[in-house]
Amino acid sequence: MSTPRSVFFLSDGTGITAETLGNTLLTQFEGEVFHKTTLPFITTVERARSTVEYINHVAERGGSRPILISTTVNDAVRDVLRDANALFLDFFDQFIPGLEAELGRDSSHAQGRAHGLTDNKRYNARIAAMNYAMEHDDGQSVRDLAKAELILIAPSRCGKTPTSLYMALQYGVFATNYPLIAEDLEAGRMPDVLRENPTKLFGLTSDPERLSQVRSERRPGSQYASLAQCAFELRQAEALYRKHQVPFLNSANMSIEEMTTLIMQEKALRKTLF
Repeated sequence: MSTPRSVFFLSDGTGITAETLGNTLLTQFEGEVFHKTTLPFITTVERARSTVEYINHVAERGGSRPILISTTVNDAVRDVLRDANALFLDFFDQFIPGLEAELGRDSSHAQGRAHGLTDNKRYNARIAAMNYAMEHDDGQSVRDLAKAELILIAPSRCGKTPTSLYMALQYGVFATNYPLIAEDLEAGRMPDVLRENPTKLFGLTSDPERLSQVRSERRPGSQYASLAQCAFELRQAEALYRKHQVPFLNSANMSIEEMTTLIMQEKALRKTLF
């Protein structure tokens, strides 16, 4: 096993953009082991200098140059960070000059634009979507379902809650989720409240082995987590989806991000990433 290489995500804001872009690059190097650290809010030269001191200490102690993935926009801050004993990769260095040349104007070099509170209307819309998703999580409330843009349905532990919350947080989608319980599945019937909103439904399923594993972490040794029960519920759920022409996907080996992309594409939910 290779020695972990230190990777630092550097930002003058939250670091979310640096993490997202950086992790995308790192996935292309299978077999490499990375020790990742995010250092946000590097907004001054003084903070940049202390950051470089720390990175140099890590480089000396670890025996290999760290990798720095930066989304800092301040030129003076970047100049300091660039002097670290590390491979320095900055997205603004790579792309801003080309955009400035193409657009015929200088960039603003404004810090924290990607995830800052720059648009109160959009921010409030996201908070409203989050509140809606939490209120309606797992069928806790069926009040105001007409407001829902999406209703995720599935047997327990197929990924309904994290997916609906992610869609609300990242895209401001008014998403709710509703469980298909054993009684409904045994009877092969769609709950009345769901039949009233057929165009908003999207189903999730899974693999029996994976679902049994997930349920066992919650209730080990239970009938609820048994392989036979999981296989039965998934089989019945898929039959219900087909009967009512509900689109669905298998969540067993998919990330929340992948599921969200496919669901939004299928349901034509065109939203702006916050």
